[in-house]
Parts: sequence; C-alpha cells; structure tokens
Amino acid sequence: MMNKAERKSIFKGLVWVVITFMPCLYVYGQQDAKVLPNVIIIYTDDQGTMDANCYGSTDLYTPHMDHLAHTGVRFTQFYAAAPICSPSRAALLTGKTPLAAGLPGNSPSQKGKRGLPTEQVTIAEKLKESGYATGHIGKWHLGYTEETMPNAQGFDYSFGHMGGCIDNYSHFFYWNGPNRHDLWENNEEIWMDGEYFQDVISNKALRFIEENKDVPFFLYYAINLPHYPLQGTDKWREYYKDLDSPRDKYAASVSTVDERIGILLKKLDELKLRNNTIIIFQSDHGHSVEERTFGGGGSAGLYRGAKFSMFEGGIRVPAIISWPKTIPQHEVRDQMAINVDWFPTILDMCDIEYPSEDFEGKSLCKVIYDNEPSRHNVFWWSGGKKSWAVRKGNWKLLKNPRDPVNPESIQPSDSLFLSNVKDDPGEKTNFAKQYPEKVSELVLAYEKWRKQY
Repeated sequence: MMNKAERKSIFKGLVWVVITFMPCLYVYGQQDAKVLPNVIIIYTDDQGTMDANCYGSTDLYTPHMDHLAHTGVRFTQFYAAAPICSPSRAALLTGKTPLAAGLPGNSPSQKGKRGLPTEQVTIAEKLKESGYATGHIGKWHLGYTEETMPNAQGFDYSFGHMGGCIDNYSHFFYWNGPNRHDLWENNEEIWMDGEYFQDVISNKALRFIEENKDVPFFLYYAINLPHYPLQGTDKWREYYKDLDSPRDKYAASVSTVDERIGILLKKLDELKLRNNTIIIFQSDHGHSVEERTFGGGGSAGLYRGAKFSMFEGGIRVPAIISWPKTIPQHEVRDQMAINVDWFPTILDMCDIEYPSEDFEGKSLCKVIYDNEPSRHNVFWWSGGKKSWAVRKGNWKLLKNPRDPVNPESIQPSDSLFLSNVKDDPGEKTNFAKQYPEKVSELVLAYEKWRKQY
C-alpha cells in the first residue's frame, strides 16, 4: 500500500500531465469542431426576380451578389413558399410550407402579438443542438412576444426589428398607428437614434462572426431592403441619379445591400473562414409595387406579377448557394426548388441526421452536386381558402389569382387560371378551358394536400 509521500508524488505527476496536455486537447477539440461548416443565410426583402446582374439586370451594380453566383450555384426556378414576408420566413426557418408551419399570413407588427408557433422546430434550434453558435440579425417579423422572438426560437444572439419594416434612421414603424419604436437586442429595446440601420446590422454581423470564429456558427442575416422605405445611401443615390423613378430609388437600395454583402465576404476572407462557410442568398419573394415603394422599382423581367401574387413574379426569386471548398462553382441549376428545401439541405451538408418526414422541403444536395432532377414533382402555395396555387411538372393552377402590376388584366373567367411555365413563362394565356382534365388533376392535388391541415 502506498504511503502519503508516494501518493503525493503520483498526484503531482498527474497534475503535470493535465497541465502539459490540456491545451493540446483543447486545441484539438477546437480544430475538430471547425470541421463543421459555418452557415450564413442572407435573406433580402422584396428583391425582384431579375434584380441582380447575374440574373440578367443591365442597370444595377451588384458585384458581390454576382461573386456569390460565380463561386457557387445559381438557381433559375427557385421559389419562395409564399408571396409575402412572414410566411416565406416561416417556411425558410422550419422547412415546411407556411400552412404546415402554422403561419400562413403575415405576423402582426405590434408588440404582444404572436407569430411562428413555439412548437415548430427552427433551423437555429436544430443547429444549436449540434454545437453551433446561432445569431439573428436584421428583420424578424415572426412574432412579437417573448416566446416567439428570436432568442426563444433557437438564436443565442438577436439584433434587429420584430415587425414588418422600420425607418432606417429613426427605427420606428410608421405604416399604421400609433407610430412605434422597434429595435431590439436580445429581447431588450435599445435606442440608436439617427444611426443608419444598414450600417448597424452590418457591424453587428461582423462582430458575431468575429466572436464565433473559433466555433461553428449559423448566422441568419435578414436584410430589410429593398423593402420600403427605399433608403439607400447617398453614394448609391448619386450613382443612379440618371435612372427614372422609382427604379433609381430601388436600385440605390439594392446596391446598398450588395455593398454590405461585400463587407461581410471581406471579413470572412480576413478570418480565413470563407472556404468553409456555406452562404445562401435569397430574396423572400417578389418586388413590391405598393404606393409606399413609389409604385414599383423592381423587376420580374418577363414573369407576370409581383409581391402578393402567386404568378411567377411574386414567388420566383433569385437564389444562390456558395461554398467554395465543396460545391461546384459558376454553375446554374434550372430545376424547380423552394426555400423550404434549405433546411434539409443544410443539415445534409453539415452531416446532421434528421427524419425526412419532418420536412416538406427536400434536400437539394443531389441537385447541387450532381445536377439531378428536381426533388419536387408537385408543390403548393396557400393564400387562404380563396386563393391558392399548385404546380405539378410544368403545369401550374392558380385559384383567384392576383396581378398587382396589372390588376385589370384579371377577368372573371380567370378564377381558375391554368398556366404552363415552360411554354408560356410569362403566364399570359389561361389554358383552363383548353385542358379541363389538367385543371381537375391539379385541383385534386391541391385538395389532397390541403386536407392535411
């Protein structure tokens, strides 16, 4: 049996081993953790289908959006799961259609109003379970109660506004009274009067990345432009001074966003994180033609419709994924895909197991890596009992469609509007009378899906 002196000697030896090798074990653990890729979702607001150079725009300056496309995969038939803000965001964060996620309409912009149901599992919650630091910066619009704000929905850190929009300098919501201040950091209201919101959230994003550079992180960077108010910086207003209104104001907002994407990319390069960071870029839905955005400014190109519409111009959006270390670069995918697909795609790319039945979205990995066919033969959009759409193959049926760009173009006979997005991408012709059997088929497809909810 050892005496006291021998036990003390052995204890000192163990202490020496721990002190000597613990730093190595810590570093090894940190390096092992960084095998997981970082994930950043850049979600712009009301950006039109064609509004980046890489999507065919000739009058906008968007070098950093274009750079993401050059270093990744750009989609040409990518859809938001809703033509309005909150449902699109709910679909993104849950991997489910807005109806399945429990938020088929816009969440109120008043304090004390609920939004995304708390029982829904968000991508932030899922990644947090796997060791990710999670951050939300920018627009939320998914609930304005403590249990539905970002910190209770899986985000370690949150900074931004909870309602649908704010003035970028006063940080007030002015669009229906009473006027109310809306700027929050981790559930605490803060005041930064006069500080330009785009600069503030850019700095917050850089700080989040810097603070979490040694661990895997997920950043949901929800930029609130080019949604109204169209408050681009002086630099870009001057740059576009020769464009007609309202394109000039809208363009200044788009390039203001693009410039701040460039700032974020530069930070990732400086920290040597870019190659192991998945960056997803997408608009939440089509451009607005509301009076508050001067009646327009954005472009859907040849596609019909805009925000609030289930015609292509309201739901077909720019979408890019870039991960230089791993996925193809400077490639285009024409397959149909939807924003509900990002959740399972990210889990696959991060090698995180999940039950596929948890999602209506489908992993896009085989589409991205191997250019395989679309994972969706059919998809549905619901704007309530009176308005919906379903696409199956190239056929798309709209119930009580809206065309905010040209409202008078909708006729009483268009209550069921059958389009073919391949043969008539502008959806100018209603084929419903010509193909009644296709109408019946798509009505049944929608009703079968709708009965689940």
